[in-house]
Amino acid sequence: MKTRLTEMLGIRHPIVQGGMQWVGVAEMASAVSNAGGLGILTGLTQPTPEALQKEIDRCREMTDKPFGVNLTILPTIKPVPYEEYAQAIVDSGIKIVETAGRNPEPFLPLFKGAGITVIHKCTSIRHSLKAEKIGCDMVSVDGFECAGHPGEDDVTNLILLPLAARRLKIPFIASGGFGDGRGLAAALAMGADGINMGTRFMVTREAPIHENVKQAMVDASELDTTLIYRSLRNTARVFKNSIAEKVVEIEAQPGQTDFEDIRPLVLGAKGKELFEDGDLDRGIWSAGMVVGLIDDIPSCQELIERIVAEAEQIIKERLNQIASA
Repeated sequence: MKTRLTEMLGIRHPIVQGGMQWVGVAEMASAVSNAGGLGILTGLTQPTPEALQKEIDRCREMTDKPFGVNLTILPTIKPVPYEEYAQAIVDSGIKIVETAGRNPEPFLPLFKGAGITVIHKCTSIRHSLKAEKIGCDMVSVDGFECAGHPGEDDVTNLILLPLAARRLKIPFIASGGFGDGRGLAAALAMGADGINMGTRFMVTREAPIHENVKQAMVDASELDTTLIYRSLRNTARVFKNSIAEKVVEIEAQPGQTDFEDIRPLVLGAKGKELFEDGDLDRGIWSAGMVVGLIDDIPSCQELIERIVAEAEQIIKERLNQIASA
């Protein structure tokens, strides 16, 4: 499959691995890139900019294919030196960066000056158009189905993607709810140049996550995610476990939610420990509604090849037969 995404990034298949906290390490990113997609290292998974540079070097030892780095710019419990992380990315010679969260405009002169292709994640058309205007090379359009932060508009990809196709000139990637060949074929049909998958790549053999967590997502249905931080207007979609349900319960209480009341429940360190020890109720973790479509734990190579084969079959056979009938 050749799209503007594959041609711009120099990859074989129009499939991008999402930037995922604690998951986007060298083993994960290199496996996706070696399978023909675009692997993404998650910048803030590394504790310091210097550690990120070492992780980039480690990933280069595992793949000679293109890979990128995600830099998510969001309010955090502990202040983050974003400028230093950005400089570390440039100094490491990375040529593809995925930005997310706040407006990436302050970082664009640095990235563009280094010849970096910038992909910005957006949860609305207005933000996508703004990203195009300020000079981003591509956007990843995140529908309400996605894991992590879906924005506050609650618009699904069935609406967002056709709107993006109508109004954007730059290439765009469909993100949120994708995990099989049907999704890839649908995204291409709606005008996207490829798909971004986070949750689906979490449930692969190479993902650095405890098997208990992977199996929980295999066993889950499309109803097993929930939205937290709604009362704080910083909505996040996470896997529905006892901790997430407790957060929702606190937010439902009368009056303004005090973040300090939920802070002990949502500490990032607890999510990291959960991925390491497999205690499903230690903390929270991001997961999209696509968990309802996940029923196995393949390698990244097997997953990408299967998705592409399914999509090609749908396009060449089913859709072609319908159109020629």
